[in-house]
Amino acid sequence: MENVWAIAAIWVALAFVASIFSIRLGISVALLEILVGVAAGNLFHLQVTDWINTLAGFGAVLLTFLAGAEIEPEALRRHLKPSLAIGIAGFLFPFFGAAAFARFVAGWTTPQAWIAGTALSTTSVAVVYAVMVETGLNETDLGKLILAACFVNDLGTVLALGLIFANYNLWLLVFTVVTIAILAVLPRAMRFVVTVWGNRVSEPEVKVPAACAFLPRLAGDAGEE
Repeated sequence: MENVWAIAAIWVALAFVASIFSIRLGISVALLEILVGVAAGNLFHLQVTDWINTLAGFGAVLLTFLAGAEIEPEALRRHLKPSLAIGIAGFLFPFFGAAAFARFVAGWTTPQAWIAGTALSTTSVAVVYAVMVETGLNETDLGKLILAACFVNDLGTVLALGLIFANYNLWLLVFTVVTIAILAVLPRAMRFVVTVWGNRVSEPEVKVPAACAFLPRLAGDAGEE
């Protein structure tokens, strides 16, 4: 099947099936969507087009943004030490353990071992956030602690990927500068947007961070070409 609209319709229908299973079985819909997607992709050999990958990536970024919005600064400061301890331990032990196993037991090359360590050390903030919202744990101190620890864990993965596999060139510097500039300006810009144009049906306050999420990637893509 090569029709992108038909493929998209099938993927959305599978998401609907996962939702029905979630209601019937009492299991988080995020987990069932993953299982249904894996089963359908392998059984029916559904193609994944570039724009579907783009939508999936944007959805993951948006969920991560929403998860970050759930963490109150006061709650983060209150749980700073345990979240750092859990997040750092959750990253370091799987990272070095999986890398060592892949390198010295499985006989993989060093770059392959680092990839294995990185892949097995990360967590999915988007999935954790979806499960938290579904169960109501995002409103509790325990849920906020878990989300904060997930952020620390994911930050370790991002830093590892950047330090080990990044192309150290001018475009990396551009990417870093653009990211820092956006992070410095975005909080004040969002306060202005929410104050002036917030609480509207068109929700402009959602579109601003969504647009900013793509800007650093432009420099990253340029550096890969």
